[in-house]
Amino acid sequence: MVRVPAQPSPTRRRGRILRFGAALAVLVALAGYLAMQYAGGGKRAPRCLVVSGDGDGGTYEFTAEQAVNAATVSAVGTARGMPERAVTIALATALQESGLRNINHGDRDSIGLFQQRPSQGWGTEKQIMDPVYTSEKFYEHLAEVPGYSRLPLTVAAQRVQRSGFPQAYAKHEPDAALLAAALTGRSPGVFSCETRKATRPGDPAKVRKALRRDFGTDILPRTEAAGAVASDSSGSDDDEERRTVSVPVADATAAVAESTRGRRGWELAHWAVAHAAELRIERVSYAGRDWKAAETEAEWSEAGDGAAGGASAGDGADEAVRIVTAR
Repeated sequence: MVRVPAQPSPTRRRGRILRFGAALAVLVALAGYLAMQYAGGGKRAPRCLVVSGDGDGGTYEFTAEQAVNAATVSAVGTARGMPERAVTIALATALQESGLRNINHGDRDSIGLFQQRPSQGWGTEKQIMDPVYTSEKFYEHLAEVPGYSRLPLTVAAQRVQRSGFPQAYAKHEPDAALLAAALTGRSPGVFSCETRKATRPGDPAKVRKALRRDFGTDILPRTEAAGAVASDSSGSDDDEERRTVSVPVADATAAVAESTRGRRGWELAHWAVAHAAELRIERVSYAGRDWKAAETEAEWSEAGDGAAGGASAGDGADEAVRIVTAR
């Protein structure tokens, strides 16, 4: 009698398929990682770092892409007059919903930084994929929550998002608070980003456009917005002046109180550092300190090393933040 080999059961076949699929996914991920390492010369991707200004040792490390999105979320909030607590709530929400990445997929039709749904009236797909628009919509709804600044973060975020997992926002609060303190300017000189050497010159016009997009059209005076360069007594050469965007600390439409000018200046300075890789920014100067683009240890340091454009030392109430693009 010929014995017919036993056939594996459907359950065993499914198990083999799942194991094969998992192994294939690991191989694909490994291949992608190795390809990125090879393309980058074996170096890890540049990172951004926020350290606590309270001296408690708190830190948060993240990618340049996340830094750009975080800076935009914060800028849109302060431009609307929202307090630091609102920015913390927004950043924690975006960290949970998308990892601070502007993704075009999610649960059902959820997309964007906050995973808002076109079918639920948040806007069109194109609008929601715009970080400025989607941030404005989040703050618009948050402002309608009575006493949101006094509520637990999970409660305030849930009143806006209607998430199936409201408690998930809580784990992001410490990191969001660090980011908000830096990006709203309360903690000076605590936000830094590594960048690779720019292979093309930066464009001051793109810096001005990004500033107006995130902070509003009144962020720059008319002369600076038009690209004109004011005279400068720092001794810097004409080439650097053409590559420099000078952002006034005082709002163009209303005077900023002397006591808050330093905070406003550091908000703008940290925003520029967050956008350094995207906009090919070479140096940011404010309040007697400089940040210079570098592949490692790109930290804030005291001005006075011979670099032109460093602001005078003081309490942070300087008149402008200087942003110098790559040559």
